[in-house]
Amino acid sequence: MRRILRPTVLSVMLISCVVTSSFAQDAPATRQQGVQTRETGGRLVLVLPFDNRSGQSNLSWIGDSFPDTLNQRLNSAGFLTITRDDRLFALDHLGLPTDFKPTRATTIRMAQTLDADFVVVGSYTVNNGQIAVQAQTLSINQLRLSNPLEDSSPLEHLFDVENTIAWKVAQQIDPHFKVSEQTFLAASSGVKLASFENYIRGTDASSPQERQKRLEQAVQETPNYSAALLALGKTQFAERQYDQAATTLAKIPSTDRLALEAGFYLGLSRFNAAKYSAAENAFGFVASRLPLPEVVNNQAVAASRQNKDAVALFQRASTADPNDPDYHFNLAVAFLTRGDAVNSLREVETTLKLHPADAEAMQLHSHLNNAKGPSGAALKAAVTADGFDPVTRIRRTYSEASFRQAAFQLDQMRAIRLATLPPAEQATQYVKLGQNYLAQGLIPEAEQEFQSALTADHGSPDAHAGLAQVREQSGNLADARTEAQTSLQLKPNVAAYLILARLDLQANNLPASASDVGNAMRIEPTNSAVLGMKQALAARGQSLP
Repeated sequence: MRRILRPTVLSVMLISCVVTSSFAQDAPATRQQGVQTRETGGRLVLVLPFDNRSGQSNLSWIGDSFPDTLNQRLNSAGFLTITRDDRLFALDHLGLPTDFKPTRATTIRMAQTLDADFVVVGSYTVNNGQIAVQAQTLSINQLRLSNPLEDSSPLEHLFDVENTIAWKVAQQIDPHFKVSEQTFLAASSGVKLASFENYIRGTDASSPQERQKRLEQAVQETPNYSAALLALGKTQFAERQYDQAATTLAKIPSTDRLALEAGFYLGLSRFNAAKYSAAENAFGFVASRLPLPEVVNNQAVAASRQNKDAVALFQRASTADPNDPDYHFNLAVAFLTRGDAVNSLREVETTLKLHPADAEAMQLHSHLNNAKGPSGAALKAAVTADGFDPVTRIRRTYSEASFRQAAFQLDQMRAIRLATLPPAEQATQYVKLGQNYLAQGLIPEAEQEFQSALTADHGSPDAHAGLAQVREQSGNLADARTEAQTSLQLKPNVAAYLILARLDLQANNLPASASDVGNAMRIEPTNSAVLGMKQALAARGQSLP
């Protein structure tokens, strides 16, 4: 039995309509490395909680934190990872408790249940404030355990250890992996360790009260911690605290990698609070980037609650997933509201073929048959004359796994399209995607794109400039300077000059920085970033040459 399902062709086609409009649209979270396509098979990874061998039970939360961090980093590296919920499903399917420590044989059975290609296992010890970690990857196809991967650091630098292990796992599974270790290390900046602990303890808490308390503490310590905000908002939603959930979820920026899932639950929170216009807007935002059928359906339901004609949206949902009876029922109700008896009857009959025991659908079918003749407003009046009033059905679950799998496949589709372009154009498109990721603060994903651009065309000045930005943001200033200089040797450009200007300013080399800004101004004299650097230099008494 497989829990991880490949996305339907229709779902991928539906999402592809958004992607094909421009290669530079918001890209999926998972990433293709290089211009060569990769099959989904061979890239699906299950990370298990690491074993606590420190002898200190209060440090067990660290073991649960490894799947969280490794999943994030491996997703950014172009792998498809298995979520915590799916991992718990596998344990339940095998009749095992959630805290079960699997043997090698059980691990293989779990991986086969989840269709995984690799499993990451590990352990850690903590002594005198120092954490030492060992990890291994198990190849399911070859039934071979890798050599140990090790790292250690002071406990307060837990993120560094986890990111380093993630980087080593990525390199071990994919020897051609090019993203630097420093880029991985920079990916978790901004989250306090205490917040991370409360977030992990909160997501693992057995009671809703403990879960909410821990997540509130995580957000209090790090107010912009998107993962904790999402988990808190979902917890508040589950506890029917709809206004509080909406307030929490709305704090996640629209550019954040978690914005789509947050937008879905924001829509549900607004919907349950009878704020249908706000709910429609929230679902519409998600559908504009990720038109999965449950999202489009909910956008339509929210619109229908405002007496809007939502037939077109319901048709999109039922076309994307024609085997879902609720989507056909909703379409039948929408046609009824429009006064279209023929199409309403057709859709409700389809509903009953898919779900013969649907009592409300049977009732609607009966009323439509009894009301033969009327159309328009008279049809609905006839159907609802005895108080029967069918309402459209909303979906209350968001399939994150479906999204990530569809995104993964779209990466392959995009790579196939790009491979048909000349190398220089391939590089241009990958650079656009990389710049898009940089704008969202997704440094590892951005580097993947710039490296892909350089694989396609090593002489791309924009790709070298983009890689220089990645190195600058990850703190590798020497390599940032080298990449910027390489970019300028290929072609003078504003981005590379600005990087050098910032580096020289940081090094207090004001004349060199001024020279860099002057060169940039000769290319784009009205560029706002260039003018900003000019003002920064003027504030320190340095004029341009």
